[in-house]
Amino acid sequence: MPRAAALRPEQVPAASQPTLDAFTRSIGFTPNMMATFAASPIAFNAWAALLGALSKALDVKTRDSIGLAVSEVNGCDYCLTVHSFTAEHMARLPADDIILARKGHARDPKRDAAVQFARKVIETRGKVADADVKAVRDAGYTDANVIEIVALVAMYSLTNFFNNAFDPEKDFPAVTPAGSI
Repeated sequence: MPRAAALRPEQVPAASQPTLDAFTRSIGFTPNMMATFAASPIAFNAWAALLGALSKALDVKTRDSIGLAVSEVNGCDYCLTVHSFTAEHMARLPADDIILARKGHARDPKRDAAVQFARKVIETRGKVADADVKAVRDAGYTDANVIEIVALVAMYSLTNFFNNAFDPEKDFPAVTPAGSI
């Protein structure tokens, strides 16, 4: 049960309105997470700016795979529904690749290294081993790419923590709950 109400359009703070409107136009509807998050213009707009900047990092399949891996570790069922939907419909990942990403892997060897590294970052709270950094570099990622992977882990964790704390009503198709795959 939601712990905070998704704001109705007339309740959205003026400083959140342009960002929320942009998401609504882009997605075609207003997700409950965003309508709830918009209650804090500072946090909501900061997250949106980070999301926008990181949408240029890596490729969409790798970003969505990292989002799935991080959301699985953090037990965020809301984010798993969102990332499963976007991975299937936007990144064009088949269902078995979505499950694989939730487990911290990918079929593509380079993407697999990024997803494994992202999972290590979240599981160790960033205290990865030298061998973990070497493995992702050996797969062809630059230091800038590795920094982007860490930033994606942090961004996805922010929404995971927000959704775990406030439990907005899910508005994407349900998936097998975290920890059940």
